[in-house]
Amino acid sequence: MTIARIDVRDLIGRPGASRRQAVAGTVEGLGTELARVPDDAPISGELLLESLAEGILVSGHLRGALALRCARCLTAFEGSFDIEVDELFAVHADEEADEYPLEPEGELDPEQMVRDAVGVELPFSPLCRHDCLGLCEVCGGDRNLGECPGHRSVDPRFAALSDLIPELPDPD
Repeated sequence: MTIARIDVRDLIGRPGASRRQAVAGTVEGLGTELARVPDDAPISGELLLESLAEGILVSGHLRGALALRCARCLTAFEGSFDIEVDELFAVHADEEADEYPLEPEGELDPEQMVRDAVGVELPFSPLCRHDCLGLCEVCGGDRNLGECPGHRSVDPRFAALSDLIPELPDPD
């Protein structure tokens, strides 16, 4: 069930009037390669709708689950978000401004606001843990699980020097 439109006819043209509105539903296709909101995971929240001369100010919190993949070792793990929103839905929305349009029928559609607010908060480079060792660039083994036997690596910028300098003993 997608996030439903909210009827605000009782608030339009009544500056100072307000009410609370619970929202819940799903938003499909929200995410990146490493962080996404599962299509079947509900996003919920409690919003305060306040009537202004320009339209309806929507503020409150949104919560939901995240499906994440570690940027270092590619392990899948779960997370969550709890974000604050504070957006204006304008009666006469300007395409150039940072406001959302109020529907002529007296409804506001919170889906794009939710997409924008959650999308900005998605982690760019999620980590399964802060000290994740990642995958070995030589064999692809997960270093967290001890799958990499250890490889002597030479920085490619200095590879030509290895012909000039005799093999040094491994410090381990």
